[in-house]
This record gives sequence, C-alpha cells and structure tokens, in this order.
Amino acid sequence: MKKVLAMLMAALMVAAMFTGCSSSKPATETTAAAAATAGTVKIGMSGPLTGGASAYGLAVKAGMEVAVEEINAKGGLQIEFNAQDDEADGEKAVSAYNVLKDWGMQVMAGQVTTGSALAVAPESTADNMFNLTPSASAESLALSGANIFQMCFTDPNQGASAAELVSTKALGTKVGVIYDSSDDYSSGLYKGFSDKAAELGLEIVATTSFTADNKADLSTQVTQCQDAGADLVFLPIYYTEAAQILSYANKIGYAPKFFGCDGMDGILTVEGFDTSLAEGLALMTPFDANASDEATQSFVAKFKEKMDGLVPNQFAADGYDVIYALYNAMTAAGITGSESASEICTALEAQFATMTIDGLTGTGMHWDENGMISKAPAAVVIENGVYVPMG
Repeated sequence: MKKVLAMLMAALMVAAMFTGCSSSKPATETTAAAAATAGTVKIGMSGPLTGGASAYGLAVKAGMEVAVEEINAKGGLQIEFNAQDDEADGEKAVSAYNVLKDWGMQVMAGQVTTGSALAVAPESTADNMFNLTPSASAESLALSGANIFQMCFTDPNQGASAAELVSTKALGTKVGVIYDSSDDYSSGLYKGFSDKAAELGLEIVATTSFTADNKADLSTQVTQCQDAGADLVFLPIYYTEAAQILSYANKIGYAPKFFGCDGMDGILTVEGFDTSLAEGLALMTPFDANASDEATQSFVAKFKEKMDGLVPNQFAADGYDVIYALYNAMTAAGITGSESASEICTALEAQFATMTIDGLTGTGMHWDENGMISKAPAAVVIENGVYVPMG
C-alpha cells in the first residue's frame, strides 16, 4: 500500500498527460507520441564497472547503451546517458548518485546491486528522483519509496519460484542449501526458497552459509551437503562463489544437481574456471541469448559488437528493458526534457501504475502498487556450454 496514495496523487496531477499506455506493447515500439516529442532527458545509472562484480555492471551498462543508441536513432525524444562506477559499495554508490545529480540527471536507471540500491534509496526518495533498477532485487528496496521500481524479480518471489521448479520437475529429493548470510540478495532468495520448500514438502537436509568476510574456502559447506546426502544443492549466490563450489565438488567426486538463481548468470565467464563443470547446472533467468526471435537476436548482435563478442546475460537484457520502459513511459507522458527531475518522477509514477510492456526479459510485464514487477519466471540448463530452456 505504500505507493497507492502517491500514485493516485500523481495520476490526478498529470492525468491529462497519459493516453494509450494501458495496453501491452513491445518495449521497443515507437509511438506517435515519441515521434512528436522533442528534447533530451538525462538518465544516469551506477553499478560495479570494476571489481569482483563488474561482469554485472558492465553488462547492464552495455545493454542500456544499446537501447539508448536505438532510441536516439529514431529521432524525437533523445536520451543522454551517464554510467558511474560504484564498485558494488554502498558509500561509493551514494557518491556516484551525487556525481550524477551534479551532472543534471533527471531519471535514474538504477543501481545494479542490492546493497548499493538500498544505500541510495533514501537519497533518491528525498529528491523525488524516479529510479528503475535493472537488477537490485530486495523486496525492502521497492517498499522504501514511491519513486523506486524494479525490472527484476524480488528475491523472495524468485526463491519461491525456484522451489516450485525443483518440486514440479522432480529435480531432487534431498536438498542442500549454501547461501551468503551477509548478503541481502542471497538471504532473501534463501528465505523465499525455504518457506516455499516447507509448503511443498521438499526435504532440506543441509543448510549452510558463509559471509563476505569468510568465503575464500567453501569446502566445508560443500562437504556438509555431501555428508547429508543432498542430491540437489540450491545455490542462491553469485557466480564467483558458485564456481568455487562446483570446482571443489568435482575435486571430491560429489555430483549432485546444482540449481542457482539469476546471480549465477555469468558463471561461464569466470576467469580460470573449467566451464565443463557447469554442465547440467540449472539457473533462474528471464533471458536466453539463444532465443530465435528477432528482438533477441538483434540485441545479441549489437551487444556482441559493442562488447568484443561477449554474449549478453540477463543483466544486459534487464538494462536494455529498463531504458525502453522509461522511454515508453516518458513519451506516452509527453516528457520533453524541460521538466525537473521531480516533475518527471511524478509523471512516471503514475505511468508505471498502468503500463504494460513486452521486452527481452518478459511479455506482459507490469508493476504492482509497490513497484515490484510481474513477469513469468523461467529457468535454463547449461548444455554443451550454452543455455537451454528447462524442459
């Protein structure tokens, strides 16, 4: 309910600006409003462009840049884009936010990681700066301000969806869990999974964790799952630690089914990791770069050209969808770029209350009163080094 009153007020204030956006349309669709709208809007984002989580930040940045280049080539409303490095650190994310404000940012295309987003949330809410994050997924983030929306699943919902897939696909009878208890993302996924597992009657035989300060050696956690007889290990963690776990499991001859979430996307790019060990790994992701539809293949080709042949992951696709969601909302609202950040925020809050779009990461995507997105969950399995939709 935290956004209901804000959205109602916003709708009343800008009702005359909104027409024809309640129907589903592709995120890349150009509307008559877009063609008629002139001016430039400054959109900023921050993420880890260096450091251990840089694969996520660089993917999001490049995905957003592909969208910006496509949009600017259309004519009409233009986007000036600025990406800042926050190294997945909360304090640096706040500093990056202030740099972007000084630059003249009018709309924020999120922070990439949850910790950074939670650190910036009070600042952007106080400024009434619209903030659509591609991948910061804590439920508490969306609840922290009427101006904050998410393109990705919330952690509890994704964790619950993972448990449902384990159950319906009969992927394992005895489940082990290894998660990062110091990380909001990982802890949220674990809670969603464990709650749904209890509801479905899945047997969790081992639950073990690590922290950011104690993750150099995860052999104990793997051994605990092995000793408990887990035939499926749920890994609601990022790909760097997952690569370590898969490597050690192989070393000791432990071969359960491994199942991860969207933070696993990137494991095939870990330097020094034997990617053959990821064969059979399942993970939650709303995007498949091998999909044959025209929109996906066009995006993949442009992304690979920009990133020296690198195949885009779901974070890149989320970034692309963020820019198009903002663009569609702004053009439908008649935004020209002459408005203040606060005025644009008020308009976009009302627009996102009714907007439904199709994009690379889902069809019929829409947002609830708290800014949390609704789209169908999907999972893939790694086979022969590529993602294959889970059958």
